[in-house]
Amino acid sequence: MGFNCVRLTWPLELMINDTLAFNVTVKQSFERYGLDHELQGIYTHNPYIVNTPLINVFQAVVYSLGRHDAMVILDNHKTVPGWCCSNDDPDAFFGDPKFNPDLWMLGLKKMATIFMNVKNVVGMSLRNELRGYNHTSKDWYKYMQKGAEAVHTSNPNVLVILSGLNFDADLSFLKDRPVNLSFKKKLVLELHWYSFTDGTGQWKSHNVNDFCSQMFSKERRTGGFVLDQGFPLFLSEFGTDQRGGDLEGNRYMNCMLAWAAEKDLDWAVWAVTGVYYFREGKRGVVEAYGMLDANWHNVHNYTYLRRLSVIQPPHTGPGVKHNHHKKIFHPLTGLCLVRKSHCHESELTLGPCTKDEPWSYSHGGILEIRRGHKSCLEGETAVGKSVKLGRICTKIEQISATKMHLSFNTSDGSLVCLDVDSDNNVVANSCNCLTGDTTCEPASQWFKIF
Repeated sequence: MGFNCVRLTWPLELMINDTLAFNVTVKQSFERYGLDHELQGIYTHNPYIVNTPLINVFQAVVYSLGRHDAMVILDNHKTVPGWCCSNDDPDAFFGDPKFNPDLWMLGLKKMATIFMNVKNVVGMSLRNELRGYNHTSKDWYKYMQKGAEAVHTSNPNVLVILSGLNFDADLSFLKDRPVNLSFKKKLVLELHWYSFTDGTGQWKSHNVNDFCSQMFSKERRTGGFVLDQGFPLFLSEFGTDQRGGDLEGNRYMNCMLAWAAEKDLDWAVWAVTGVYYFREGKRGVVEAYGMLDANWHNVHNYTYLRRLSVIQPPHTGPGVKHNHHKKIFHPLTGLCLVRKSHCHESELTLGPCTKDEPWSYSHGGILEIRRGHKSCLEGETAVGKSVKLGRICTKIEQISATKMHLSFNTSDGSLVCLDVDSDNNVVANSCNCLTGDTTCEPASQWFKIF
C-alpha cells in the first residue's frame, strides 16, 4: 500500500501494571472477553503468541514491523486499554482520576528504555488527544516538557512528538511561547484533523469553498505556523468513512488532501484496522475508516488509497531530488494534470501524479510546460470543450476563497474554469460553487498547484 511507518498505540497500564504486562497472556486476554472464536484465528495464523505475555507480544509486533522495513512511532494513547476519546474520560488530562502524571512519566521512561536499541522505533508520541474540562496550557507546559525530557533521557535516539490541546486540534498556544527543552533538532509537533474536528454539520451547512478556505486559515493558526518556526508538523490522525456515503467526510477529504499536499507533511491515516475483535462492548466492529476490509486481506477502497498515494512521497527534504516543477493535483480523484500522450501532447487529461510533467505557474498567470519547447494553456475553447496546450498563452487565475478554481477567459470572452469530464479529460466549464451555495459540489473543479 506504500506505507513506511506505523503509529502503534499503547496504554499506559502496559508499562505500569506488571500483572497486565507480564502475567496476562494473549489467550487469557481473549478469554476474559469471551472471544473464544476469535482466539481460534490466533491459533491458526500466529500460534506462537497464544501463551505469550502481552508485553512480549507488543515487542514482537514492533520487531516484525522492523523486519518488513516499517518504522514505528510509539503512541501513548490512553491509560486504560480501550476506545478513545471523549471529554469526560477519566484519563483525559493530567490529574484526572486515571491520569497520574508521575505514573505517566514512569511509563514513558520504561517504554523508551525497552526500545532503546531498536532501530525501526523512530519516535515516541507522549500522549494522544489531551482534552477534557480541566485542560490548560499552563499544565500542558508543566507536564509535557517533563515528559519530553524523560523520554529523551531514557532513549536519546527517538524523535519526541508532542500533541496539542482540544483533542490534539490546537497548538496555537505555542506561537508566543515555544517549549523549553534541553535538546534540539528532534522535536516534532503533531496535529489531528477530521471532518468533525470543528463540530458535526459544518461541512454541510457552509459553502464548501468558503468553509475549506476557513479551514486552511484555521489550520495555519492552530498548528501550521510551526512549519514557519522550523519545526516538523506530523498530521498524526485524519481519515473518513471509506464506504463513500459521508457527505461531510467526502468534502473534508478533498480540502484536507489539498492542504497536506501543499504543506508536504508527514502523516498517519486512521487506520489500518479492518475490524476490531472487541470495541466498546461489542464484538467484530468494522472500522469504516480502515485501510483494510473486514477480512484484513484486501484494500478497503482503492480509490481512497490512490488519493493518499499523492501525499506519500516527500517533495522536499533530505534525499529528495529537487526541481522547480509544479504539480497540478486534482484532490477528488487523486490524479494530476498531464498530457494525454506523446502522440497527443496538446491534449490534457488526468493521470498519475508520479508522471514528471514540467509545469510552471508564473506570477503573470501563465500555466505552461517546458520540455524542448514551451507549451501553455490556450483560451481557444468553449464551455464543455477540451482545454489544450499551445503557443498562444492565456492568463490563468486562481479564484474562489480556496484559490483552487483555475479560471480563464475564452476567445469569446466567457469566464470558465478547468474541470474534468467522465473520462477524466480536462475541459472548460462555467465556474461553479464559488461561494454561497451550501448544496453545490466544487470538487471536480478543484486543482491544487504545489
